[in-house]
Amino acid sequence: MTQISQIIATLKRQLKLQGLTYRDVAVALDLSEPSIKRLFASEQFTLERIVEICSLLGFTLAEIAQEAQNGQRRLRTLSAEQESELVQDDKLLLVAVCALNHWRMLDMLSVYRLSEAECLQYLLRLDRLQLITLLPGNRIRVNVARDFDWLADGPIRRYFNGQGMPEFVAGDFDGSGETLDFAHGMLTDSARAKLQHELRLMRARFAQLHEESLAAPLAQRRGSGLLLALREWEPAAFAALRR
Repeated sequence: MTQISQIIATLKRQLKLQGLTYRDVAVALDLSEPSIKRLFASEQFTLERIVEICSLLGFTLAEIAQEAQNGQRRLRTLSAEQESELVQDDKLLLVAVCALNHWRMLDMLSVYRLSEAECLQYLLRLDRLQLITLLPGNRIRVNVARDFDWLADGPIRRYFNGQGMPEFVAGDFDGSGETLDFAHGMLTDSARAKLQHELRLMRARFAQLHEESLAAPLAQRRGSGLLLALREWEPAAFAALRR
Protein backbone atom coordinates (compact mmCIF):
# COMPACT_ATOMS: atom_id res chain seq x y z
CA MET A 1 0.00 0.00 0.00
CA THR A 2 1.40 3.41 -1.01
CA GLN A 3 1.59 6.29 1.46
CA ILE A 4 -1.29 8.10 -0.22
CA SER A 5 -3.38 4.90 -0.08
CA GLN A 6 -2.62 4.60 3.64
CA ILE A 7 -3.73 8.20 4.21
CA ILE A 8 -6.94 7.73 2.19
CA ALA A 9 -7.70 4.50 4.09
CA THR A 10 -7.14 6.37 7.35
CA LEU A 11 -9.51 9.16 6.25
CA LYS A 12 -12.18 6.56 5.44
CA ARG A 13 -11.67 4.93 8.81
CA GLN A 14 -11.97 8.25 10.67
CA LEU A 15 -15.13 9.12 8.74
CA LYS A 16 -16.66 5.84 9.93
CA LEU A 17 -15.53 6.40 13.50
CA GLN A 18 -17.15 9.84 13.55
CA GLY A 19 -20.31 8.71 11.77
CA LEU A 20 -19.68 10.98 8.77
CA THR A 21 -20.72 10.07 5.23
CA TYR A 22 -19.55 11.01 1.75
CA ARG A 23 -22.53 13.39 1.70
CA ASP A 24 -21.06 15.22 4.70
CA VAL A 25 -17.70 15.46 2.94
CA ALA A 26 -19.41 16.73 -0.21
CA VAL A 27 -21.12 19.52 1.71
CA ALA A 28 -17.87 20.50 3.45
CA LEU A 29 -15.91 20.56 0.19
CA ASP A 30 -18.77 22.11 -1.85
CA LEU A 31 -18.76 19.19 -4.28
CA SER A 32 -21.35 16.64 -5.33
CA GLU A 33 -21.56 13.31 -3.53
CA PRO A 34 -20.71 11.33 -6.74
CA SER A 35 -17.59 13.50 -7.12
CA ILE A 36 -16.50 12.60 -3.59
CA LYS A 37 -17.08 8.90 -4.27
CA ARG A 38 -14.96 9.12 -7.42
CA LEU A 39 -12.18 10.90 -5.53
CA PHE A 40 -12.03 8.21 -2.86
CA ALA A 41 -12.24 5.43 -5.46
CA SER A 42 -9.47 6.89 -7.64
CA GLU A 43 -7.43 8.36 -4.75
CA GLN A 44 -6.74 11.37 -6.99
CA PHE A 45 -6.87 13.96 -4.23
CA THR A 46 -5.05 17.26 -4.28
CA LEU A 47 -3.17 18.15 -1.11
CA GLU A 48 -5.67 20.96 -0.54
CA ARG A 49 -8.61 18.53 -0.62
CA ILE A 50 -6.91 16.18 1.84
CA VAL A 51 -6.27 19.08 4.21
CA GLU A 52 -9.95 20.10 3.95
CA ILE A 53 -11.09 16.59 4.86
CA CYS A 54 -8.61 16.49 7.72
CA SER A 55 -10.09 19.73 9.03
CA LEU A 56 -13.59 18.28 8.79
CA LEU A 57 -12.42 15.37 10.94
CA GLY A 58 -10.68 17.66 13.43
CA PHE A 59 -7.17 16.54 12.49
CA THR A 60 -4.17 18.26 11.05
CA LEU A 61 -2.50 16.69 8.02
CA ALA A 62 0.45 15.71 10.23
CA GLU A 63 -1.89 13.95 12.69
CA ILE A 64 -3.60 12.00 9.90
CA ALA A 65 -0.22 10.98 8.49
CA GLN A 66 0.77 9.80 11.98
CA GLU A 67 -2.53 7.90 12.25
CA ALA A 68 -1.79 6.18 8.94
CA GLN A 69 1.68 5.21 10.10
CA ASN A 70 0.47 3.91 13.46
CA GLY A 71 -2.24 1.88 11.77
CA GLN A 72 0.47 -0.20 10.11
CA ARG A 73 2.25 -1.01 13.36
CA ARG A 74 -0.37 -1.49 16.05
CA LEU A 75 0.62 -3.69 18.97
CA ARG A 76 -0.38 -7.32 18.52
CA THR A 77 0.73 -8.39 22.00
CA LEU A 78 1.17 -6.55 25.29
CA SER A 79 4.01 -6.99 27.72
CA ALA A 80 3.47 -8.78 31.04
CA GLU A 81 3.86 -5.40 32.76
CA GLN A 82 1.18 -3.78 30.57
CA GLU A 83 -1.26 -6.65 31.14
CA SER A 84 -0.56 -6.70 34.88
CA GLU A 85 -1.28 -2.99 35.35
CA LEU A 86 -4.55 -3.28 33.42
CA VAL A 87 -6.02 -6.09 35.51
CA GLN A 88 -5.01 -4.59 38.87
CA ASP A 89 -7.47 -1.68 38.55
CA ASP A 90 -11.07 -2.37 37.46
CA LYS A 91 -11.68 1.24 36.43
CA LEU A 92 -8.49 1.36 34.37
CA LEU A 93 -9.51 -1.88 32.67
CA LEU A 94 -12.98 -0.46 32.00
CA VAL A 95 -11.58 2.70 30.38
CA ALA A 96 -9.08 0.60 28.41
CA VAL A 97 -11.82 -1.66 27.01
CA CYS A 98 -13.91 1.39 26.08
CA ALA A 99 -10.96 3.15 24.46
CA LEU A 100 -9.92 0.06 22.49
CA ASN A 101 -13.52 -0.19 21.28
CA HIS A 102 -13.24 3.41 19.98
CA TRP A 103 -15.47 5.08 22.56
CA ARG A 104 -14.99 8.80 23.00
CA MET A 105 -14.32 10.17 26.45
CA LEU A 106 -17.80 11.77 26.43
CA ASP A 107 -19.32 8.33 25.77
CA MET A 108 -17.54 6.86 28.80
CA LEU A 109 -18.72 9.70 31.04
CA SER A 110 -22.32 9.37 29.87
CA VAL A 111 -22.52 5.60 30.46
CA TYR A 112 -20.34 4.97 33.51
CA ARG A 113 -19.96 6.62 36.92
CA LEU A 114 -16.66 8.33 36.19
CA SER A 115 -15.80 11.97 36.76
CA GLU A 116 -14.14 13.85 33.93
CA ALA A 117 -10.93 14.23 35.96
CA GLU A 118 -10.96 10.52 36.85
CA CYS A 119 -11.54 9.42 33.26
CA LEU A 120 -8.78 11.71 32.01
CA GLN A 121 -6.41 10.29 34.63
CA TYR A 122 -7.03 6.76 33.37
CA LEU A 123 -6.63 7.80 29.73
CA LEU A 124 -3.28 9.37 30.62
CA ARG A 125 -2.24 6.09 32.26
CA LEU A 126 -3.19 4.23 29.08
CA ASP A 127 -1.15 6.76 27.11
CA ARG A 128 1.81 6.13 29.40
CA LEU A 129 1.36 2.39 28.85
CA GLN A 130 1.43 3.17 25.08
CA LEU A 131 -1.91 1.43 24.54
CA ILE A 132 -3.39 4.69 23.25
CA THR A 133 -2.18 8.15 22.30
CA LEU A 134 -4.23 10.94 23.84
CA LEU A 135 -4.55 13.70 21.24
CA PRO A 136 -5.61 17.35 21.63
CA GLY A 137 -9.27 17.69 22.57
CA ASN A 138 -9.08 14.35 24.43
CA ARG A 139 -9.31 12.44 21.16
CA ILE A 140 -8.03 8.88 21.40
CA ARG A 141 -5.72 7.10 18.99
CA VAL A 142 -5.73 3.34 19.55
CA ASN A 143 -2.28 1.74 19.38
CA VAL A 144 -3.41 -1.88 19.85
CA ALA A 145 -4.63 -4.20 17.11
CA ARG A 146 -8.29 -5.17 17.33
CA ASP A 147 -7.45 -8.90 17.65
CA PHE A 148 -4.33 -8.61 19.82
CA ASP A 149 -3.12 -11.82 21.47
CA TRP A 150 -3.11 -12.40 25.22
CA LEU A 151 0.10 -13.71 26.72
CA ALA A 152 -0.02 -17.45 27.41
CA ASP A 153 -0.71 -17.77 31.16
CA GLY A 154 -0.31 -13.98 31.38
CA PRO A 155 -2.20 -11.58 33.68
CA ILE A 156 -5.14 -11.02 31.29
CA ARG A 157 -5.65 -14.74 30.64
CA ARG A 158 -5.51 -15.49 34.38
CA TYR A 159 -7.98 -12.65 35.02
CA PHE A 160 -10.33 -13.98 32.35
CA ASN A 161 -10.07 -17.58 33.57
CA GLY A 162 -10.73 -16.51 37.15
CA GLN A 163 -13.47 -13.92 36.64
CA GLY A 164 -14.47 -13.32 33.04
CA MET A 165 -15.07 -16.86 31.81
CA PRO A 166 -17.27 -18.04 34.73
CA GLU A 167 -19.45 -14.92 34.30
CA PHE A 168 -19.58 -15.36 30.53
CA VAL A 169 -20.61 -19.04 30.43
CA ALA A 170 -23.04 -18.66 33.34
CA GLY A 171 -25.59 -17.03 31.04
CA ASP A 172 -28.55 -18.92 29.57
CA PHE A 173 -27.63 -17.93 26.00
CA ASP A 174 -31.32 -17.84 25.09
CA GLY A 175 -31.60 -14.17 24.19
CA SER A 176 -31.90 -12.64 20.75
CA GLY A 177 -28.58 -12.95 18.93
CA GLU A 178 -27.13 -15.33 21.53
CA THR A 179 -25.99 -18.88 20.89
CA LEU A 180 -24.12 -21.62 22.71
CA ASP A 181 -23.01 -24.73 20.86
CA PHE A 182 -20.67 -27.53 21.84
CA ALA A 183 -19.28 -30.35 19.74
CA HIS A 184 -17.13 -33.31 20.62
CA GLY A 185 -15.35 -35.73 18.31
CA MET A 186 -12.17 -37.69 17.67
CA LEU A 187 -9.80 -35.72 15.43
CA THR A 188 -6.40 -36.44 13.92
CA ASP A 189 -3.58 -33.94 14.39
CA SER A 190 -4.09 -32.83 10.78
CA ALA A 191 -7.81 -32.28 11.31
CA ARG A 192 -7.13 -30.31 14.51
CA ALA A 193 -4.67 -28.08 12.65
CA LYS A 194 -7.30 -27.36 9.97
CA LEU A 195 -9.88 -26.52 12.62
CA GLN A 196 -7.44 -24.19 14.40
CA HIS A 197 -6.97 -22.36 11.10
CA GLU A 198 -10.75 -21.99 10.75
CA LEU A 199 -10.95 -20.58 14.28
CA ARG A 200 -8.28 -17.99 13.46
CA LEU A 201 -10.29 -16.96 10.39
CA MET A 202 -13.41 -16.65 12.54
CA ARG A 203 -11.55 -14.41 14.99
CA ALA A 204 -10.35 -12.23 12.11
CA ARG A 205 -13.91 -12.04 10.77
CA PHE A 206 -15.14 -10.92 14.21
CA ALA A 207 -12.55 -8.13 14.19
CA GLN A 208 -13.63 -7.12 10.67
CA LEU A 209 -17.30 -6.93 11.66
CA HIS A 210 -16.29 -4.83 14.67
CA GLU A 211 -14.55 -2.37 12.35
CA GLU A 212 -17.58 -2.25 10.04
CA SER A 213 -19.88 -1.59 13.00
CA LEU A 214 -17.93 1.50 14.04
CA ALA A 215 -19.86 3.52 11.45
CA ALA A 216 -23.05 3.07 13.51
CA PRO A 217 -23.86 5.33 16.50
CA LEU A 218 -22.76 3.97 19.87
CA ALA A 219 -26.38 3.40 20.91
CA GLN A 220 -26.77 0.89 18.06
CA ARG A 221 -23.70 -1.17 19.03
CA ARG A 222 -23.73 -3.89 21.68
CA GLY A 223 -20.75 -5.27 23.54
CA SER A 224 -20.50 -8.85 22.29
CA GLY A 225 -18.28 -11.70 23.43
CA LEU A 226 -17.16 -14.60 21.25
CA LEU A 227 -15.38 -17.51 22.95
CA LEU A 228 -13.39 -19.82 20.67
CA ALA A 229 -11.76 -22.82 22.32
CA LEU A 230 -10.24 -26.08 21.18
CA ARG A 231 -8.30 -28.58 23.27
CA GLU A 232 -7.92 -32.27 23.89
CA TRP A 233 -10.56 -33.02 26.50
CA GLU A 234 -12.35 -35.81 28.31
CA PRO A 235 -14.90 -35.28 31.11
CA ALA A 236 -13.37 -36.01 34.50
CA ALA A 237 -16.08 -38.59 35.18
CA PHE A 238 -14.98 -40.48 32.05
CA ALA A 239 -11.29 -40.21 32.86
CA ALA A 240 -11.92 -41.68 36.30
CA LEU A 241 -13.21 -44.86 34.66
CA ARG A 242 -10.13 -45.41 32.50
CA ARG A 243 -8.09 -48.57 33.15
